[in-house]
Amino acid sequence: SAEGQRILQQAAGLLRRAFDARHGGFGSAPKFPHPMELQLLLRLAQRGMEGDLVGMVTLTLQKMAAGGIYDHLAGGFARYSVDAQWLVPHFEKMLYDNALLVRTYVEAYQVTGQEHLAEVASQTCDYVLRTLTDPQGGFYSSEDADSEGQEGKFYLWTVDEIRQVLGAEAAERFCYVYDVSEEGNFEHGQNILHLPKTLAQCAALKGWDAAALEKELAESRARLLAHRSTRVRPGRDDKVLVSWSSLMIDALAYAAPVLRRPELLLAAEKAARFLLTHLRRPDGRLWHCWRLGQARQEAFLDDYACLVQALLTLYERTFDERWLVEAVALADQMRRHFEDRQRGGFFFTADDHEPLIARNKDLHDASVPSGNAMAATALLRLGRLVGRWEDLLAAARTLALARRIMEQTPTGAGQMLLALDRWLGPAHELVLVGGTDEAANQEALLALQTTFLPRSVLAYRATASPGPLATSSEAAPLGPPPSPAAAGGSPLDGLFEGRTAENGHPTLYICQDQVCQPPVVGASAIRTALAALGAAPSPAAHAAR
Repeated sequence: SAEGQRILQQAAGLLRRAFDARHGGFGSAPKFPHPMELQLLLRLAQRGMEGDLVGMVTLTLQKMAAGGIYDHLAGGFARYSVDAQWLVPHFEKMLYDNALLVRTYVEAYQVTGQEHLAEVASQTCDYVLRTLTDPQGGFYSSEDADSEGQEGKFYLWTVDEIRQVLGAEAAERFCYVYDVSEEGNFEHGQNILHLPKTLAQCAALKGWDAAALEKELAESRARLLAHRSTRVRPGRDDKVLVSWSSLMIDALAYAAPVLRRPELLLAAEKAARFLLTHLRRPDGRLWHCWRLGQARQEAFLDDYACLVQALLTLYERTFDERWLVEAVALADQMRRHFEDRQRGGFFFTADDHEPLIARNKDLHDASVPSGNAMAATALLRLGRLVGRWEDLLAAARTLALARRIMEQTPTGAGQMLLALDRWLGPAHELVLVGGTDEAANQEALLALQTTFLPRSVLAYRATASPGPLATSSEAAPLGPPPSPAAAGGSPLDGLFEGRTAENGHPTLYICQDQVCQPPVVGASAIRTALAALGAAPSPAAHAAR
């Protein structure tokens, strides 16, 4: 609608005005990452809105990754920067920031092809898998800022310490590149590692061979990381929250094919199985929190909405229809117990939650997307994928309720604006049917999963017969059965009805509001058609050629 387009235009204007053209990000100190707004700018750029919106995103992501807010040895981001330059972080590392930033860096890489953005996303995934992952698969909430009673102590360095670990020559180069000095760039002669200049600039200024410098710095970082791991680590909050863990599942699953790292998808699936097994009650409802083997507290709107979103991303990465069955069941629970059918939107607590004076509705994003915005986003995806108008209607009513917030405070409504962008479309249902040549199927799938298609939903079957739900012996739903209807077949049977692989070639059906274009046949033609849908395929898809 024209009204929706106007709201997006206005948001773009306000974000342009708030943008820090020198250091990236929005506003001044303290400076927060704003991942949802960065994701929004990528979509508005794809719509052709004025201004170098992609440049705003990449400058911000580059400056953050060069700053002290990023951990240059282990990957991962701290919560925010106390200054406008991203130098001095509040040293706490939160699961949700890292999840949202992985997704943002991967999307920016899809749009720009800048390898550095993919590397930062990959290293941040490594940090989460190494440090914030429970052996059973769930994700811990955070790492503290303090160790031994001092904020940041774990992360700070002196020149002497670096010399002891690396030796004089390598230390000299490392300290020059990462701005480590005797006087220090932090309190008491201590240093926060950061990159005021790029490696290429350092090499040029010092007359060093760039490739040799890069190789040496990688070795130096590994040695310093090993040394740092002997220090007293900051405390860790080892609670597993459904909402935050779901954001990480979404990020890992989304990133896996783009970064060519299938193990990220395995970690996402393991975490989803953990949540659906250990944080679900016998009646199919969710718990909010798990720690040391004990689940407790009734789940909130965010828990349902974020998990539905994560399960839909898992489906679009594995095409295992079990994940979709689980998403449908949880969306039904969410709408039954949280939706305000009179006025639109969703309450934060369930209708049978322990009594409260008033049930509030959370429409503003904080550091995490608001429950209503995530519910709207997830229901728009689910409704289009399985053809349920009631889901789309619930999302539309939520968007209408949030209209004033989107108009007045776009920096507090990034996720809702992402949902609005999806609602306005063009939103395509992309239905791929595999042919007899598995290599061609994989090529078509890679293009489907690595092209930046932010408003589309994806479905795939090896043939048009029922998918894994009906054919796999292991396909019993996890934990208690999601709903009686699930036993009757797949929610996607309607989408695949009458769809076949033409002449044994992978065949793509591009549909909008259930009206389909003529089928696109063969991996090469599919790649071309996807590129034309609005964004060029990422370098990962190009590499498959």
